[in-house]
Amino acid sequence: MDPIVWTILLMILGLALVVLEIFIPSGGILGFLALCSIIGSVAMAFQYHDAKTGFVFVAIAVVGFPTALAAAFRWWPETSMGRRILLGVPEEEDVLPEHDPRQKLHELIGVVGTAKSDMFPGGSVAVEGQSYEAVSEGMPIDKAQAVEVVDVQNNRLVVRPTTAQPPQEKSDDVLSQPIDTVGLDPFEDPLA
Repeated sequence: MDPIVWTILLMILGLALVVLEIFIPSGGILGFLALCSIIGSVAMAFQYHDAKTGFVFVAIAVVGFPTALAAAFRWWPETSMGRRILLGVPEEEDVLPEHDPRQKLHELIGVVGTAKSDMFPGGSVAVEGQSYEAVSEGMPIDKAQAVEVVDVQNNRLVVRPTTAQPPQEKSDDVLSQPIDTVGLDPFEDPLA
């Protein structure tokens, strides 16, 4: 058989052993055999053929070795061993906290609240009975002025003055509420 065939077969065997080293844990034995096979292939190309053929096999080894490694590492996570060793890529729901405060802040966009302090441009606002840090869109806002939430930036509400009135907050203290809101009719006879 022509020595060029053995040279080609040794190169193919060496590159195949590089791929197998990734898939089969051999403690480096397959990698050593792959390296020996590739070096033997290049040596045979120089010994039994001219220098041009030798340099072609050197180029094949220089390009083929990293290419075989890259291909093996690309396929490895899809193998059964790769799936057991590597964890799957987590979904967005898996990495976000269960009760993300940023989600609650984004739900407040469009809601009307009240400025709890003078805002030049930063301060605090009360929206739906909760206090939040806020910043105005650039204009100063007076205390107790109605504001509308327009955006969330850096975990702070961005607000602007509005003419709409915020919804009345319900107090837990029954005595401080008007009698109409408690559910009792002042003109109803309790004995009838």
